Amino acid sequence: DRCIISNGTEVYGELHNSVLGGRVRVGKGSVVRDSIIMQGVTIGENCVIDRAIIAEDTVIGDNVVIGIGSDVPNKLKPAIYSFGLVAVGEKSVIPDGVQIGKNTAVSGVTSKEDYPDGVLESGETLIKAGERA
Repeated sequence: DRCIISNGTEVYGELHNSVLGGRVRVGKGSVVRDSIIMQGVTIGENCVIDRAIIAEDTVIGDNVVIGIGSDVPNKLKPAIYSFGLVAVGEKSVIPDGVQIGKNTAVSGVTSKEDYPDGVLESGETLIKAGERA
C-alpha cells in the first residue's frame, strides 16, 4: 500500500509506504516499511526493513531485521544519521540473521563477525573498506 515500484522489480513479501527502484527483489516473508530501496537491491527471505535507505546493488541476507531498538543519536555523525533511519551504502552486503538499530550507517561487505551478538546497536556506524567481487 502507498508504494512506488519501478520496472523489473519482484516482490514476494509485503510493501508499505515505500519506494523501490528497478531490479529490486524482495524475498518471501519479508516486510518493507517506510523505506527507499534503490535499484538492484536484493532483500532475502523473512526480513523486516523499517525506515531504511538502501543504496544500489546491496545484498541483504535472510532473516535480517533493520530499524529496531531505541532512537539513540548516531555517535559519529548525529546530524546526518538521524530521524530513526538506517542508511546502507551501495554494494554493501548484510549477512544472514543480523539486526541493525536505528540512526545507523552501514557500508561495505560486512560479515557476522562485524555484529557483536548479531546486532549493530542504535547509533552505531559500521564502515568496511572494499567491495564485493
